[in-house]
Amino acid sequence: MTALPSDPHERLLALLRESVDQGRFVKLALGKPHAAAPDRQRVFVRPLVLRGQPCLSFVHRHATRDVTLNLAIAPGLLAVREMVTAEFDHAHLITHGHDVQLVRSRKGDFTLRIGKAAPAGPADAAEPTHDREKQRHLELSRPFLAELGVTDAAGRLVPAMARKWKQINKFIEVLQHAVEASPLAGDAPLRVLDFGSGKGYLTFAMHDHLSRTRAAPVQVTGVELREDMVALCNGAAQRLGLQGLAFEQGDVQQRAPQPVDIMVALHACDTATDHAMHMGVRSGAAIILCSPCCHKQIRPQMRSPKALLPMLQHGIHMGQQAEMLTDSLRALLLESFGYSTQVFEFVALEHTSKNKMILAVKRDQPGRAADEALAQVGAIKDFYGIREQCLETLLLGPR
Repeated sequence: MTALPSDPHERLLALLRESVDQGRFVKLALGKPHAAAPDRQRVFVRPLVLRGQPCLSFVHRHATRDVTLNLAIAPGLLAVREMVTAEFDHAHLITHGHDVQLVRSRKGDFTLRIGKAAPAGPADAAEPTHDREKQRHLELSRPFLAELGVTDAAGRLVPAMARKWKQINKFIEVLQHAVEASPLAGDAPLRVLDFGSGKGYLTFAMHDHLSRTRAAPVQVTGVELREDMVALCNGAAQRLGLQGLAFEQGDVQQRAPQPVDIMVALHACDTATDHAMHMGVRSGAAIILCSPCCHKQIRPQMRSPKALLPMLQHGIHMGQQAEMLTDSLRALLLESFGYSTQVFEFVALEHTSKNKMILAVKRDQPGRAADEALAQVGAIKDFYGIREQCLETLLLGPR
């Protein structure tokens, strides 16, 4: 460590700059504001990589809302300097190695206390640090997480919600990569439709992430069959003062197509996933994200090829084969309509049994020819004796 200035404020700022330069910065919390910002209670600063560039993410906590601002390193450090020296009486800096506190006494004197950071325990491990080895796209300090019961009033992860927290973060990671790979990578307005939004964990997370990372307006709509869930989510959005987030009661099979950029349907049962994908294609979605639930349509139709009879005589294998077959056909059909598709494990099985995801991103360059993909669909159906698959019927009509 280089020699530190004698002034407590300058020493804190020097330690901050050093930790940022060395990749050891974890977070900075500023509290006890002066009269310059009477309604702003605290400011939290964390490192973040945004579009491949390191920056500092600021969360300004007010009495009724949070305001997030991401700045490049140099202007971010200047903003911290202004707040530390002129706006706040308390600063708490945590790095990989040190725990530093700047405090003001009743007499108005400032003192800097430097100690070693405590080893990370289980609770610390659950909280994202946005360090360079494991970046989180969301922070536990986001207000919607407390509103939905993922965190407590102090912003700490509720232990029972640890698996849900992992799912939320993984989903946002997948979404961000899809946006970057899609024609939506610019800063145009976004329209997002989430079918089967349930309690809204991922719907709120999408709205929060996209609103903070894009300059243009974002409109996210959650569609859910259950009236109580729609009322619960709309109430939470209103209490948080969120613009561009709304929930509606409805069914994907009955909803009229409307222009949309991102179509999401997680855990839609059986052919509801096919109807959601069809809606995404008809609505011109650049991104379709589905996590299928059950696969009831294909399994009764399956004729086990003779060579596979010893394997598929076991019910569990037949179920797995029906799942693989259904989602492979869906991926090929989406490719025939101009999408690049991936089928992958969403989160590990210990977190949820519904762990498969189908991601389709609209191509801006020619890919697999439609007739080639459809020929493969036909060959797979013939091999297993499949008469009908819902998405194929919706997209192409009875065959």
